[in-house]
Amino acid sequence: MSVLYNIFVAVHLLGMAAIVGGYLSVLNAPRISEVMVWGARIQLLSGLVIVGMGESIASLDKDYDNAKIGVKLLIALAVVAVAEIGRARQKRGEGNPNLAHVVGGLAIVNTLIAVLWT
Repeated sequence: MSVLYNIFVAVHLLGMAAIVGGYLSVLNAPRISEVMVWGARIQLLSGLVIVGMGESIASLDKDYDNAKIGVKLLIALAVVAVAEIGRARQKRGEGNPNLAHVVGGLAIVNTLIAVLWT
């Protein structure tokens, strides 16, 4: 099971790379790319799977800080929501470049929480 767990961790990291990399690639003309939206979706789903596996499979020996997981979940939900709303508005021609900054900024904050909150 540890191999499957590690695959989901890798997928989670790739989702983060899609959001942050997508954001950094559109800084000159801010917009929410499809890559950022899919990265946000992947982040949320893979994060839920990672925590679910870690909590339910004893052999993985994971002990999560529930406060940290809760904060990260709220931020991830906000990233997905803003990315979906921003992308839908762009498709209708109502683009708001500030939403791209919100998505990128929140994704970076979530990454910093993951790394720095001990």
